[in-house]
Amino acid sequence: MRVFLVEDIQRMRGLLTDLFASMGGFRVVAAASTEAEANLWLEEHKGGWDLAIVDLVLDQGAGMNVIRRCKGDPNGGAIAVFSSYATPGVRQHCIDLGADEVFDKSETERFIAWCGDLSARENSGP
Repeated sequence: MRVFLVEDIQRMRGLLTDLFASMGGFRVVAAASTEAEANLWLEEHKGGWDLAIVDLVLDQGAGMNVIRRCKGDPNGGAIAVFSSYATPGVRQHCIDLGADEVFDKSETERFIAWCGDLSARENSGP
């Protein structure tokens, strides 16, 4: 699965990249730290991702707008929010915008399990 990371903290981007490499079946194809970078990459790579991991608070801009842009790609994949600000209200707003799932960064095990399930479903095919 081709993963697009939208995360402003370089250490977290590195940890997520390592996590996906260790899980197998995932390849990080790009990473962005600002809303503008993310939206530009999405515009230039329509359908070029199977899973977008989006943080909500970025160096510049907001992940909410990136979710909208991801959802606008008819050939895009699943969208997961991975943020320290995943309150119940924020979770619902992200789902309303089109996110498939929302995780607080403290929910790492649930996040990993969800990604594994998503990969298994993709690999089993119709």
